[in-house]
Amino acid sequence: QVQLVESGGGLVQAGGSLRLSCVASGETASTYAMGWFRQAPGKEREFVVSIDWDGSMTYYGDSAQGRFTASRDNAKNTMYLQMNNLKSEDTAVYYCASDRVWAGPKTTFDYWGQGTQVTVSS
Repeated sequence: QVQLVESGGGLVQAGGSLRLSCVASGETASTYAMGWFRQAPGKEREFVVSIDWDGSMTYYGDSAQGRFTASRDNAKNTMYLQMNNLKSEDTAVYYCASDRVWAGPKTTFDYWGQGTQVTVSS
């Protein structure tokens, strides 16, 4: 089992930046693949980015391309999401996820955090 805890969300003005963190504890072998998803009110969960064990491979959703950057520090069991040029449509709860298997863009995730709220004011 692995536990994932997100932090770093908050209220930011459009055009601003935020950095989200996801700290993993427990069975870190289950964090070989990690990812960020988000869910806005009334909408389905949306893929943001996935990242492999050493960060050498990342896949971004369309909404994140060019503005968001995922990274990880395995020494700290932490994954990050740097979000720049935020827009009102980025408002959502952001969830961290992990899995022991990396399958590139087809990676599925078994472990999920509780989420952190990001609100972008226009």
